[in-house]
Amino acid sequence: MPAAERAYDASRMKHPNANAAGRLPVSASLKSLRQRFLPKHLDDLGWAPVWNLLYLGFLFMTWDTPSSDWLRATLVSIGIFLPLYFRCYWLTGWRQLAHLAAIAGLAFALAPFNQCAHTYLIYAAIFLPFSGLPLRVALLLIVGALALYTGELMLLRLSSQAIAIIASVTLIVSVAVCAANTAHREKRQRQAELKLSHDEIRRLAALAERERIGRDLHDLLGHTLSLITLKSELAVRLFDRDPLAARREIVDVERVARDTLGQVRRAVAGIRAAGIAAELASARLLLESGGVKLEYETPDGVALPSDVETLLALTIREGVTNIQRHARATTARVTLTVGAHEARLVIEDDGCGGVITPGNGLTGMRERLRARGGHLSIVAEPGRGTRLEARVDLAPADAPAAANICGSHEPHEA
Repeated sequence: MPAAERAYDASRMKHPNANAAGRLPVSASLKSLRQRFLPKHLDDLGWAPVWNLLYLGFLFMTWDTPSSDWLRATLVSIGIFLPLYFRCYWLTGWRQLAHLAAIAGLAFALAPFNQCAHTYLIYAAIFLPFSGLPLRVALLLIVGALALYTGELMLLRLSSQAIAIIASVTLIVSVAVCAANTAHREKRQRQAELKLSHDEIRRLAALAERERIGRDLHDLLGHTLSLITLKSELAVRLFDRDPLAARREIVDVERVARDTLGQVRRAVAGIRAAGIAAELASARLLLESGGVKLEYETPDGVALPSDVETLLALTIREGVTNIQRHARATTARVTLTVGAHEARLVIEDDGCGGVITPGNGLTGMRERLRARGGHLSIVAEPGRGTRLEARVDLAPADAPAAANICGSHEPHEA
């Protein structure tokens, strides 16, 4: 293979989305560029850190006659500021504070040349909450830095009116952005804690289900294997004296073994089952971490078949995931009603995410419900929220369908 072709194949393996000319799509190129400047854990911010640089335009809004070197000094300060700014997104603690001190120092260094150098003080205030400082300490640092900057402006003999305007604007904006970012930091911490609680609930629910299945298997196999052992010993003793009786015992052993095999398969398939109560608790944690209030209503004291409960719990999980990702809702409601022959689940939200395009999750859920004698319907209108309704027949399903729903693909014994 020629060297050029080998190089092209290596490039395709490194960047599988590259086109025939070897160039990456624009979106992939922008994403790769963003990852060079910003850490991955801040992906939820999107391009906001870049758009924030537009505020550097205030450095060029001077109302008095600037000095001859103001433009050169301003451009040099921007060249120093940009590496410090992007580096702050990667740092925490005292290292970030050191970079913030350097950014604030640019304001003091540029003040003799540019009256709008206080813009750098505002940029420093933006990062103060993310360094881990309490809000009270951050506000004290802002006031202290502003007092020193005001003193420098007085030494530069600016008019009292200009000093008052600069000091008041810097104080108001710095305090506002610092308080807002402190709230944002605390929200992210709460979301992380809620996610840990969400994962812990799922883990405990799965552990409890496995322990229950383990106890059921122990009771089932202990009794059944004892019965098979006794009948097999009896068949051996009857084999010479009464072949017909021995044959009957062997037939009984085969019947007990087949029944036990079916019960074991159903119990093992239940490992993948999900409980409605645990799923609703997880759904509340997931939605409330995103600012969505969840209300739910379920009947008390009603026992559903295990496969039906699993289906409805998985439907709740899929519906809530769609609300969290796409609906842009503020409230959501889950209602479960159980009749004599049918269970009905309704998931509604007040979002404005528009009409849902069914993906793999909803398509698979619709197929599972259809296999169990139910159906799934979705009504969504832009600006009016989404309504998802699932109905399941409570009549026992046949063995193949039940095995398919629970995800068992083991071959049946002949």
